[in-house]
Formats: sequence, C-alpha cells, structure tokens
Amino acid sequence: MANRKLKIRDLTLRDGQQSLFATRLSQAEIDKLLPYYENAGFYIMEVWGGAVPDSVMRYLDESPWTRLRTISETMKGKSLLSALSRGRNLFGYKPYPDFVLKGFYEEAIKNGLNVMRIFDALNDIDNVKESIKLINGLGGIADGAVCYTVDPKYVPTTHTETIEKKSFFGLIKKTETIEVQDPEPEKIFTTEYFVEKAKAMEALGAKIITLKDMAGLVTPQRAADIIGRLKQEVKVPVDFHTHCTPGYGLASSVMAIINGVDILDTNIWWFGGGSAAPSIELVYLFCQKLGVKLEVNMEAVGEIRDHLRGARESLAAFDMNKDHFPKAFDPLKDKLPADIEAQLDRAVAAAKAADYDTLLDACHAIEAYFGFPKPNELVKNAEVPGGMYSNMVAQLKALNASDKLEAAMKLIPMVRRDAGLVPLVTPTSQIVGSQAVMVAIDRASGRPDYSTKSNEFTALVKGEYGHTPVPVKAEFREKITGSPVEVAYDTTTYKRPENPELAEFGGVKLAKNNEEALLLELLPNVANTYLRKRRKEEYDAKKATEAPAAAEAAAEAKVDMNAPITGPVLTVPMPGTIVEIKVKPGDTVKKGETVLIYEAMKMENDLEADKAGTVKRIFVNPGQAVAADAVVVEFE
Repeated sequence: MANRKLKIRDLTLRDGQQSLFATRLSQAEIDKLLPYYENAGFYIMEVWGGAVPDSVMRYLDESPWTRLRTISETMKGKSLLSALSRGRNLFGYKPYPDFVLKGFYEEAIKNGLNVMRIFDALNDIDNVKESIKLINGLGGIADGAVCYTVDPKYVPTTHTETIEKKSFFGLIKKTETIEVQDPEPEKIFTTEYFVEKAKAMEALGAKIITLKDMAGLVTPQRAADIIGRLKQEVKVPVDFHTHCTPGYGLASSVMAIINGVDILDTNIWWFGGGSAAPSIELVYLFCQKLGVKLEVNMEAVGEIRDHLRGARESLAAFDMNKDHFPKAFDPLKDKLPADIEAQLDRAVAAAKAADYDTLLDACHAIEAYFGFPKPNELVKNAEVPGGMYSNMVAQLKALNASDKLEAAMKLIPMVRRDAGLVPLVTPTSQIVGSQAVMVAIDRASGRPDYSTKSNEFTALVKGEYGHTPVPVKAEFREKITGSPVEVAYDTTTYKRPENPELAEFGGVKLAKNNEEALLLELLPNVANTYLRKRRKEEYDAKKATEAPAAAEAAAEAKVDMNAPITGPVLTVPMPGTIVEIKVKPGDTVKKGETVLIYEAMKMENDLEADKAGTVKRIFVNPGQAVAADAVVVEFE
C-alpha cells in the first residue's frame, strides 16, 4: 500500500451534528469554527442539505442560505463544499417536480456549493437521473450514492400441508396434516445489487460513487467485498460513508482503505463515533500503520478539534452522551499506551488477514479506551441509521412521548417489511420511524396496527415515492391506501404553495425573493413560520395580540367554549402540532372527510371524521401543540 493516498470528506458540520445532536449546531458556533477549517485541506466538506434546510429554520430560526454562503465565503474554494440531496425528494419529505429540483440546485451552486451527493431512499435509479443531469449541467459535481441496507434476518417459519397416504393398491388409507418449513427468501441486497446500482449511476454521469451506509450496517467483510468490487467495476473515485452506531464503522473503514477506497467520510474527534462516522484521528492512526498518506493538514484539524469541544458543550440539551465525552487526544503529540498500540497492530494484522472478528474486537478495544460509545445493540437489531435514531429521541422527547421509543424501535423491522423492504434513509427512515411510533401508540391504546397512519406512509405504500426493492403486497396496499394497485407520483398534480400578501405587515409578500420562495416551495409549513418572523422583524411592528381563530369563530357562532362537552368528539391519536383546520363550526362533514391536518414526527397526518355530523366547536388553532388523545373537535 506504499504511496497510497486517501482523501477525506469531513462531515462534522452536517452529518456529524445531525447524527449526534439532531442538527442543532447554530450559525454562531459554526462561525467560530470556520477560520480553522480554511487550511485543513479536506478534499470535501459536507456542510449543507440533508436535514439542514429544515432544521435550521425549524429549530434555530436561521436561514439555510446564509449558512451555505457564509461557509463558502470563508473557505474561498480551498475545499469543495458538498450537500446531500435525496434525489426526487430533494431536502424534503415528498417527491418534487423537475422545476423545483432545478431551482434549488441553481441557487445552491450560485451560493458556493460544489458537490451534490445524490441518493434515492429506495435505490430507484429513475429518481436520481434528473438530479445527476441537472447538477452536471449547472457546473457542479454529481456524486451518486447507493444506499446500503441488509435483508431482514431469516426467522424460520412453517405452514401446514395435508398429505394422502395410499395403500399398495393405490387406495387412500388416510390423510395426515404435517408441518412443513418454508424456504428461506431469496437474498435481495447482494454485492451484485449494489455494484449494478453504482454502475447505473456512473452511466448517468455521476463523477463520484459513494457507498452510503447510513445505518452503519456494513460489516468489515461486506466493506471489503463491495468496495473491492466497486474499484474493479467503476472508473470514477469511490467514497465510503458509514456510521459507528452498531459498532462496525471503524473496522469497516479500515477494510475500505485496504481495498482501495479513494475518499473516506469522517468527523473530527468530539463529533465522531457513536451514531456518527468514525473520527479522523483514529483513521489517521490506522493510515500511519498502513503506510497510507492522509491528504489532510492534521495540525489544522487539531485547531478545529480544540474549538469543537466548546461547540459540543453548547449542544448539551441534545447530547445523549454529554456526561461521557471521549478522552482528549492529539494524534500528533500524545503517545498511546503500549496495550492500545498493540491493539492497533493487532487490528492491522487482522485486517490484512481478513480476520474480521479479531479486527472488530481490536477496534472496539481502541474505541473503549478513548471512551467512545459502545455498540448500540437496539439500533443494530432494528437496523436504523444514527440520524434517524437521534431525531426520534429528540422529537419524542419534545412530544412528551419518550416512553414509546423502545416499542417503536422494535416495530421498525415489521413496518419496513410491510412497506416493501425499503432502505432506511431520509425520507423513508422518517416515514417508517414515524409510522412505527404510530403503531406503538395504536397498540398502547388497544387499536389494531396501522389504525393511525401518516399521509407520507400512505404515499410510500401507494407507490408515489418510486419502486420499492420488493413489491408491496397487494392486500397490504389495499389496507393502507384503499386500493391494491400501485400508483406512481404524478408531477402534474403538484401544487405550488401560495405566497400571500401579509396585510398585517404592510401588504408585503411572505417570500420576498427567489431564495425564500424556494424555501416555501420545499418546506411550506416550516418556511411559513420562519418567513413570517422575518417579515415581522422588517416591519418592526409590536407583537399583535390576536384572538385565537377558534375563539373568534365560536364567538361569531355564539358558542360557549367553556361549556361541558356533550356531543361526539374527535381526538388526535398522537402528540403533534396543528397545521391546518379544514372546517368551521356549523359545517356538515361526511364520514372519512378530513377535518384537520396535524404534524407529528415531521410527518403531516390527516385527521378524518369517524362519523358524519355537524361541527359544534373547535378547540385548537393552527400552530398549537396537542397531546395524544386531546379533544380537538366536538360535533352536535
């Protein structure tokens, strides 16, 4: 491996903080770090896309465009800047038409983006081809990412069969019922599967191919097999992206290096390990042992690391390991204890000999010495990505439903199989995770599975997100959507969100320029709240004291909102936030008609009338948080 060089894509400012801290790193903290990044020599810095456009508006009240521009201006082109795009889903949670993709890509490249890593949650090549074409056409670098996943664990099942026992003369003597073991299902996610997806992306124009292991499920052996084959089969550089959640990340990264990977995704010490990617410092130690030159300025990385600890401390509210930081370590200055040095040598020897169990054992010993989190067995068994896990924890905590986490995690494999064996990466991870929570709440409330379902889960099962790796069973599709027939997404049905004039702020438009209009296009509910705050600030008006819409409607209808409830009611099945109310007092609704839309786990859900009736009172307003089983509507 002499003279081998390895490029690094630093994930700290995007995927690292998303996986560990639910994307809560503020612009102020990033601004403190950027001067030290300028001379670090990272080949690529992932800084945008993924959950950033949503989260920085939703939780930090900041502009995604300001974040990208600020980083670009500081870096001055010294590292390529990359973002993560979900292909047809862009940075949102549903499929978008081509003109929305083009608008965002144009604006992103104009604001300094260089590389767009493009993937589809279903590995449906049709869902990435337009994005690859657009990025290349706009002067960017299209990075085609193949999502890694595994086949569900085989659990032997049996069925009964009736056989006939005949006499010597062919006469039936008796019938007998026996148990017969069902055959093991055919493996779907083979090495060949991932290689063929990669070749298809390269043929479409991808300039980099990434094996994207969002759940950290690539074992060292699979890393060796797949990376080795990709280096044989594709001509463009190969990147490996993984996470440490179930305990494979560091060992699998070592095997990727040995098998010729060109680019490796890492985080800097305080943002590495756990549910994030491996730390660059540990990768550096292995590269020293392997004779591989890491194309990074490790002294500059040390400066970032020194300031990154303070950034992590600022995220304590979202840090599940805030009381268990890893040991401080500088690989350029600190001498390793003899036993850890021996573990490094043991790991390298095992990697070269393809002794994967020993390699894992040594890597776990090294990580344990430094105090990185232990492998998460719950995540490993449920086969979920770290970002999905940390987001589920943060969101359930915010919804006061943390007690449902373990039950929801155990339900994820079932929901995933029912939905067509989809890989778990945003948006399918969010959709499946949200649906698992709903099933857990259904069960806790004594309701049948899937009594409550999100609009996005219905769309996924219907076929609107693309072709799933395994076809959804017709009977399950009918149960969820009302029809057994698969229905593809139709771009002609897309409706652009309104950009209303705000009379209360002097008649200005909600979105005043193309950047803001794109945010409204992509994330209408989140952007609406964010942009209204900006217009209010600009108008410099005092906060208006507005009577709640429901109280106004009730006053007009002369309904006493404090009177005891005497009629049938409608309740929300899980905690969330009211997005839109479709009815008003006095309206007559039919059974199955949508009464309101509420958001839970970032998914929009229709609340339908369970019987026909006339609306008497509405107890909630748009933007109001509600608890599980809260009464929202009373009927006459």
